[in-house]
Formats: sequence, C-alpha cells, structure tokens
Amino acid sequence: MPEVQAVKDHDKVKLISFLLEKQFSQQLADVWNIGLNLALRISDLLAIKFDDIQDDRLLIRESKTGKLANIKLNSTTLERIARIRQEHPNHIYLFQSYRNQRAQTIKPAPLSRRYVCRALNTVGEEIKLALGTHSMRKTRGYHLYQNTKDIGRVMKMLRHSSEGVTLRYIGIEQDDVDQDFQELEL
Repeated sequence: MPEVQAVKDHDKVKLISFLLEKQFSQQLADVWNIGLNLALRISDLLAIKFDDIQDDRLLIRESKTGKLANIKLNSTTLERIARIRQEHPNHIYLFQSYRNQRAQTIKPAPLSRRYVCRALNTVGEEIKLALGTHSMRKTRGYHLYQNTKDIGRVMKMLRHSSEGVTLRYIGIEQDDVDQDFQELEL
C-alpha cells in the first residue's frame, strides 16, 4: 500500500471535493472538507457525534492516543455541520451511514473507513495523487506549516511529539528545504 500524500496545491484540494461530490455524494465531499479543517485521524473523524459539538468547539477523546482533542471550529466547518444537522435532524453521527436506514433493529453507525478510503483512492487515481484517509490530516498540517513555518504549531495541532515525525508526515522533503534556502536571502 503506497504512502498517501498531503495535497499541496489549493486547486487540487477543491478539485478533490468536487470529484467526491460528483462521483460519490455530498456526504463524501463533506467528509473531505470537514476532515481538512479538523485534522483528525479517520477513525475519530467518522466517530464524531452531534453531541460532541458544543457551540463552536469539538470535544473528543482520540481513539489511538487517548488524548483529548479540543478543537475550535472555523466558520466554514460550522456552516457545513449546521447544513448536515438541518438535512438530517435525527442522525446521531455527523457522517452517519445511510445503509439499512429503513431497518428498525439496526443501530445507527457512521460511514465506514473502508468506504471513505475507496472513494479517496478512486479520486486520487483520477488526478494522479496517492490519496487516502490520512491525506486530509496531512494536507492540513502541510498548509499550516507553509503559512507559518512553525513546526511547533503543526506538532501541537496534529498532537505529535517529534518534529521529525511531523515533517515527514506532512511531506516536507529535502526539495522543500532546498527551496526555502534558495528563496530566503539575508
């Protein structure tokens, strides 16, 4: 399985959203767009319940690390969440699966990680990028780093404990470091 990438081009970020909506559903485009803004692992993103959202904050305990994620939601994310809530007032999960919706005996469940991964892989093949469920998290980290050049902030957002892990995770490679040396002249 190839390592997935951060999407470094803003136009490709928008294209991915468009293709997910066109080829799959608005719900998958929402997973992509909200996932970009929350930088959570896919298991935590898909497990978000509407009860986890308090005013303009998301409060969840990360399943992998057990760390508390206390995320202030930006206006774009709040608008998307409000639309989803309005369209599906009886849903428990932000990204609730529509499968078996009519079955009264089956408990509500979120979308599966496998389904989201398959959709991202399909779109990635079309635009020639290695996309997967971690691409949202990596993309958010990459763009925060490009905007701030503050690896500490990126580490805190991703809840990493090592600069090296964070740099590798967001796809900062030797070419990027070389470009920084070339562009910044003192």
